[in-house]
Amino acid sequence: MAKFTLLVTLLARPSSDSVDYYDPRLAGGSMLNNAGGGLGEPLNVIISGQSSPEVLTNAGIEQYARAIGFSEECLGIHLGDPQAANLGDGHGWVNQTMELREDFGDPDIGTCLESLIGGNHFRVYRQDGPSANSGALFLAVSQEEDVFEHHTIVPDGYNIGRNKLVKHALGAHEFDGVTYETTAKNVTGLMPAGAVGVNHGIATDGIVTLLQVMTRPA
Repeated sequence: MAKFTLLVTLLARPSSDSVDYYDPRLAGGSMLNNAGGGLGEPLNVIISGQSSPEVLTNAGIEQYARAIGFSEECLGIHLGDPQAANLGDGHGWVNQTMELREDFGDPDIGTCLESLIGGNHFRVYRQDGPSANSGALFLAVSQEEDVFEHHTIVPDGYNIGRNKLVKHALGAHEFDGVTYETTAKNVTGLMPAGAVGVNHGIATDGIVTLLQVMTRPA
């Protein structure tokens, strides 16, 4: 009986390379992160778990981000508290893996300009828990105001941020000897349209964009 139970468990456990993602809501998760005060930012872009495996690592998403116009925070300094997400994978609420900002074509110091004048940025969360191990990366993307507006989100900033990131990502982009080929499709039904529970009361259109990123030598 013990062997039979073990076999069933192994067969039922999700594979990290078999699906694009698992719907967090099916296991108590949410498509809004926790931004405090009972509100959250939408997880409005997903990098598919069926992307090239190297893209889904911490180093890999940083390199891919550079290829599409994002980089680490200015001088490695992060202002503000990290935000957590529950991706329904058995890990519960987990802080963001990293936060990456628009670099305006300069991966070394361009994010310092973003911190000053505002721009696009995203937080990264990985779905890799024992009950939903897709390996997918869930991104909370938004367009923010400048430092004088305390980096609040611009009107319609969640939809704008998602659309800008997807526009930059589509097609072929190269960085550090690697070419990234990105395709996209929009997914509806993962989160409702509107502003209920959304940080700053900014409504979203309810669309989540799924990206598949494949690599090849440049």
